[in-house]
Amino acid sequence: MPDLLRHPTGTRGKVHEITPANAGWGYVGFTLYRLEPGDVAEEATGETEVILVLVEGKATVQAAGQDWGEMGARMDVFEKTPPHCLYVPNGQSWRAVATTPCTLAVCKAPGRGGHPARRLGPEGIELTPRGKGTNTRHVNNIAMEGREVADSLLVTEVFTPAGHWSSYPSHRHDEDDFPRMTYLEETYYHRLNPAQGFGIQRVYTEDGALDQTMAVKNHDVVLVPKGHHPCGAPYGYEMYYLNVMAGPIRKWRFQNDPDHDWIAQRDA
Repeated sequence: MPDLLRHPTGTRGKVHEITPANAGWGYVGFTLYRLEPGDVAEEATGETEVILVLVEGKATVQAAGQDWGEMGARMDVFEKTPPHCLYVPNGQSWRAVATTPCTLAVCKAPGRGGHPARRLGPEGIELTPRGKGTNTRHVNNIAMEGREVADSLLVTEVFTPAGHWSSYPSHRHDEDDFPRMTYLEETYYHRLNPAQGFGIQRVYTEDGALDQTMAVKNHDVVLVPKGHHPCGAPYGYEMYYLNVMAGPIRKWRFQNDPDHDWIAQRDA
């Protein structure tokens, strides 16, 4: 199985490029650009639909034959304000020119031409708490199932306070058996605050065939091809991650690890 923990290849330009081919799966792609003022990022979407997420910083954006002007307002991801995002369908192209230091995430999955180019944020995105106690985290739903804005993509941001757990209780979505469960591949793009921190993410199956526990650092990406995938933020360091999910159908149905489902039942 391909390495599930991907470190950035540098500090400027295209620092991540996750494709179905190098991930060993069929749906999700993820590219990350770290740009300085004047730097350009541009791509043709081809057979994929794309959601551009201005993780932090500002850029002027042209996409799908339209000029979308300067996008971005959040200069530090841990401001936790809603991100500026843009949906670009398959068969189009986009171009971004950084006007400030800028981190641009490109979320990708198969497109079918079912949706037009459109802004997805900051309007329509509201930071929402989820969980209880040290399982509390805060979510910016960019393009989850409740927003009919994409053919395949499901995209969300999560902020996990220091000392808390997230994507927990452990759950999986690796079977194409709707409505019981959906098959969704997933990437996690991680950030830590302060930046020198680390977080923990475990990816495992109930039969033990896959069981990897990783120390994730700033700008790392974790691949989740199957299994459960909880993560934790140590005391002193808060964690951010950007999730990209996609599969045969655009639905998010999961099941908890039976060993830990009692936590969800107790907190329901």
